[in-house]
Amino acid sequence: MKEKTLHDNKKLRKGEAHCSLILFNDEINTFDHVIKSLVEVCGHDSIQAEQCAIMVHYKGSYEVKTGREKILTSMSNSLNLRGLRSTVKA
Repeated sequence: MKEKTLHDNKKLRKGEAHCSLILFNDEINTFDHVIKSLVEVCGHDSIQAEQCAIMVHYKGSYEVKTGREKILTSMSNSLNLRGLRSTVKA
């Protein structure tokens, strides 16, 4: 079963919280797996996904996406199911 990429191109409405999807570094997953996951789950292009993977590796964690909490929570759950560690912060 192929996962559907979630996109939310609408701007945040007044009063909606601006949230961040944070991805954490680990010593288990390969760069290729992280990049592929960011492309498929978050809708990044390959260059953006590679840059995020590098930032996560060197900084320990990195904000890989911003937007609505509901969408980001779903993305975080998908990344976590792939063996990555992520969370959503308001």
